Amino acid sequence: MAENKTKPTPQRVSDFIAGIENPKRRADAEVLDDLFRRVTGWQPRMWGPTMVGYGQYHYTYDSGRSGDCLATGFSPRKANLVLYIMPGYTDFGHILDRLGKHKLGKACLYINKLADVEIDVVEEIVRAGLDDLATRWPVKPS
Repeated sequence: MAENKTKPTPQRVSDFIAGIENPKRRADAEVLDDLFRRVTGWQPRMWGPTMVGYGQYHYTYDSGRSGDCLATGFSPRKANLVLYIMPGYTDFGHILDRLGKHKLGKACLYINKLADVEIDVVEEIVRAGLDDLATRWPVKPS
């Protein structure tokens, strides 16, 4: 079985955020870091070169595949901000309707910039995603 590509790294989150070239994207990343720290109560950790993660969980699927993954987090990509709220948004339509401009992936929320969304709704989504994840897998602090 293939090994997971996304793993925790020793890179400091503060160095990663400080190194974001686009000043608006860097400012949004600083706001998201503060938001995720407040909502989760956890210190962030880098997962791979660009994902800022808060907490983690260990999973084992029916297929036997297992691994560790960040519980929630974000990545300030050039094209957009990606929020990772596991395991997905199946039941979160009532929250997402109030969010503002966004796109959905399987377990990702894509936002062009924080000014496009309601920040208090982002907080609500992060909390709802963690609560949902904890019903499936034990979540622990990072």
